[in-house]
Amino acid sequence: MSVPDPDRDPEAVLRDDPVMAGVIDRREPHPLDPNPDEYERLCVSIINQQLSTASAAAVRERVFDVLGGEVTPETVLAASKDDLRNAGLSRTKVDYVENAARAFQERNLTREGLADYTNEDVRRELTRIKGVGDWTARMYLMFVLQRPDVLPLGDLAVRRGIEQLYNDGEALSRAEMRAIADPWRPYRSLASRYIWAEYEA
Repeated sequence: MSVPDPDRDPEAVLRDDPVMAGVIDRREPHPLDPNPDEYERLCVSIINQQLSTASAAAVRERVFDVLGGEVTPETVLAASKDDLRNAGLSRTKVDYVENAARAFQERNLTREGLADYTNEDVRRELTRIKGVGDWTARMYLMFVLQRPDVLPLGDLAVRRGIEQLYNDGEALSRAEMRAIADPWRPYRSLASRYIWAEYEA
């Protein structure tokens, strides 16, 4: 596992890759929420699964309205399933956000509770929750735990962004993408945020 060099700025490491250096010159990285609420962020990832950005934002707003703007395990478990479905969640996603709520009540899945877990341990712990797959777990690692070296190749935008930047938009295997990303270690999370920004521009 690569260890961050305290004497080198993360962007300086990424600039060793000339393609990434160009992206850094053009874009600001996709932002991180400085104080994300852990359970709320996991719910957002579940809502976002397999939806376009616009659709996900609309559903998220309606779900948050149903919950009175307070997204906690308690408010989700107390909410009417019908109200959540009417807000745009499928029956399956209602089950998933409830599964996540119960997991948060039973286990400490906060930043503090997972502080001593490796990325792989966190991924295993989260994917025990029915409805939380690898993509959602990696989003949690990046955006809630803010781990520096996560490469979310389950994310379509990251894959398409890498293909556009490194292969003229032609398909690449995940093994090829991992090889491209290897020089970004131990800052693959920041590199991914730059790729998102480039792809969404």
